[in-house]
Amino acid sequence: MSNDEAGAYRPGPNPRVSLGAGESAPPRIDDELDLLAGWVPLAGQDIVEAGCGDAALARRLLERWPGCRVTGLDVDLHQLGRNLVSPHPGLRFVAAGAQALPFADACFDLALMLKSLHHVPQALMARALGELARVLRSNGHLYVSEPVYAGPFNDVMRVFNDEGVVRAAAQAALDAAVRSGRWAQVAERRFEVPVRFASFADFEQRMMRPSFADRRIDEALLVAARATFEPHLRDGIARFNRPMHARLLRRLV
Repeated sequence: MSNDEAGAYRPGPNPRVSLGAGESAPPRIDDELDLLAGWVPLAGQDIVEAGCGDAALARRLLERWPGCRVTGLDVDLHQLGRNLVSPHPGLRFVAAGAQALPFADACFDLALMLKSLHHVPQALMARALGELARVLRSNGHLYVSEPVYAGPFNDVMRVFNDEGVVRAAAQAALDAAVRSGRWAQVAERRFEVPVRFASFADFEQRMMRPSFADRRIDEALLVAARATFEPHLRDGIARFNRPMHARLLRRLV
């Protein structure tokens, strides 16, 4: 793929967790699909998304590029059941984890991991990236978008779900994958995405009690999370800009 086809690769700034003197905040991107579309051609692609969740981005992608085919993978059978209730042309779902992909070699053009690499067990992250390389065609791309361990939204989340270690492990796994010679990193970007909640009850349902994990939420954690969350309410709505780090890798061998 040429740079012209991708709208030219635009590597982002160097990784950072906090802003230093003279640094500006990363740009806000309302729809991450716009970033992805600026990096890789999407028309007519065979795409696999590992850890697809509700496959919201995949559904938007298929609305804009109906000639694509997307396979969404997840280990959360409850979420997969909900997905099957709302089918979409070109979209199929498979129960599988990234570390054991039930597909033949070289059958996809693009792989996506959206806030999902850090959910792979640390000991299996390298295997997952190896599996994604295996199922990609020559020069296929892997787009990985991970939350940054910083900012007000992270401050609320880490009260009950501190992901500092696993997020760092995800980035280290990507670094190791590039050093292995199997991948080349061709683009990188820091940005923020808007997140909003209608109430603490909305936040509790969506973030504290996901179907894919038991957060072991007790009354003490509820009280602590509420105390951290409620100062962000304005006119009954809590709005956050969540910092993200996207990396685009190309399969070499």
